[in-house]
Amino acid sequence: MKITVFLLLQLVCSAQSTAEADEEILAKQIALQQPCPQDVQAVLRELTASVAQQKVEMTFLQKENQAQAEKLEKQETEITKLKQQAEVKPVAFSASLYTGNHDITIGTFPQRTTLVFTNVVTNIGKAYNSNSGIFTAPVRGAYQFEWYIGLPGSASHPTGAVLVKNSEPTFLAYGHHSSLYGTSSNGITLLLEVGDTVFLQLWPNTKIFDNIFHHTTFSGHLLFTM
Repeated sequence: MKITVFLLLQLVCSAQSTAEADEEILAKQIALQQPCPQDVQAVLRELTASVAQQKVEMTFLQKENQAQAEKLEKQETEITKLKQQAEVKPVAFSASLYTGNHDITIGTFPQRTTLVFTNVVTNIGKAYNSNSGIFTAPVRGAYQFEWYIGLPGSASHPTGAVLVKNSEPTFLAYGHHSSLYGTSSNGITLLLEVGDTVFLQLWPNTKIFDNIFHHTTFSGHLLFTM
């Protein structure tokens, strides 16, 4: 009886020892499977560096794409300008004041008076109106104008003609011969918008002369569009 109890006690102790040993082994295995804090920090550093590098690459690509887009836009703008220039028709005119076969003298007037050049030699683009004496710009661009005036030879009155842009006087051709005929001239380059008008006006209290040799003329042409 005593022997049997003893054996039972040994079996119980042995089972407890085995269970404790198994729990210790399991705890060690779990500990081995869990990453240490140092490894987690290393992984986080690598991920952070990777994300930062990707951001740098994305920023570079965005800037490069923007530069390419701006370059493409400039090229398209240049192509559009070239097409517009190719489509623009030439503009040029030249006319004299008088169409008759004898001498004429116009003036004097107390205020500026528009001169109508009726003898049209050239009117490419139909921008000059021989009924009103007014040139109207058909396109935006730089235009060159020249005008020559005949001086009748008057002791009491000089000769002057001013070029007017819209309603604003610009340059004046002026001269005074007391007895003999003469000429004077001037020229100007103007930037005109579509619809701007240009014309010549006789200066107040002056006279102007013309005859079959066309001493008094008005000319202009488009230099280039803008």
